[in-house]
Amino acid sequence: MSEPVDDPEGVLELRVEQLRREADGVLSVTLADPEGGLLPAWEPGAHIDLELPWDDGGTGGAEARLVRQYSLCGDPADRFTYTVAVLREHDSSGGSAFVHDELRPGDLVEVGGPRNHFALVPAERYLFVAGGIGITPILPMIRAAEAAGTAWTLAYGGRRRETMAFLGDLAAHGDRVRVVVEAESGPLDLDAVLSGPREGTAVYCCGPAGLLDAVEARCDPARADDAWPEGALHIERFQAKAFDVDPARERPFQVVCARSEVTVQVPAGRSITDCLDGAGIAVPTACREGICGSCETKILDGVAEHRDSLLTRAEQEAGQTLMVCVSRARSERLVLDL
Repeated sequence: MSEPVDDPEGVLELRVEQLRREADGVLSVTLADPEGGLLPAWEPGAHIDLELPWDDGGTGGAEARLVRQYSLCGDPADRFTYTVAVLREHDSSGGSAFVHDELRPGDLVEVGGPRNHFALVPAERYLFVAGGIGITPILPMIRAAEAAGTAWTLAYGGRRRETMAFLGDLAAHGDRVRVVVEAESGPLDLDAVLSGPREGTAVYCCGPAGLLDAVEARCDPARADDAWPEGALHIERFQAKAFDVDPARERPFQVVCARSEVTVQVPAGRSITDCLDGAGIAVPTACREGICGSCETKILDGVAEHRDSLLTRAEQEAGQTLMVCVSRARSERLVLDL
């Protein structure tokens, strides 16, 4: 889970303008500047961070806080409001439960971003695949494709129709949207959805980890048959990938902060972020799980061992940046633009 936030920087304080039930367990939240000012611009695929109360297990003291990332699902042309949709998580530690149970119109919320690591690239056509709450970043993408006159289709799966948000909005697009309800007809048939890969088609997928893993495997360019071209697939995760790390093989390394002229030692078992904090080098952080991108840092020299769930395979192999909250070094030294 996300770590509590101690002293967030660069955040906006926005007011809750509207709360609306979009499906069973899904609540949309519309935010605006209390003074009516313009909000930072964003493009389809962007997300914001909401700083919310965190259940610290009753240890007392100051109220703990955490940051959660939510995709913007409104209209980018509307510079006065941000809209996100929040799924109530049954094992919520305070974030989604707070939004559903306690957040009210007029309340003030601290918001970071927007940031976009799921940008809609130009393409001849789009194939969108969404599962559950993963529909949220797809909605503005569909709006953008419509405005550009670009061909698109959507396969949208969910367990029960009652839990699938925005079905009414999507119905206006007719047969370009295929809704698959698991309780009625079984899960999405990804072999059918992703069959016949074509050059010029960009595939965008968001949803639960199981769906993302299955789509990644199905679109893998290394497949012997029916392979998709390298770079065709674009996904976004809001849950970190599981990495099989052997603690006994972890080793220390050195991080050189080029601009600050500070060198820190990173021992096994500690993150780069923690060691930078200890040396007085501030790096923006939100999730501390390698999924939000707030701590992405440029690599000037050295080889990273990437453990994030955000960069594509090609971006990781290029070795130009790393997420310092989770990634480590393969080389004995990393020189970072800090």
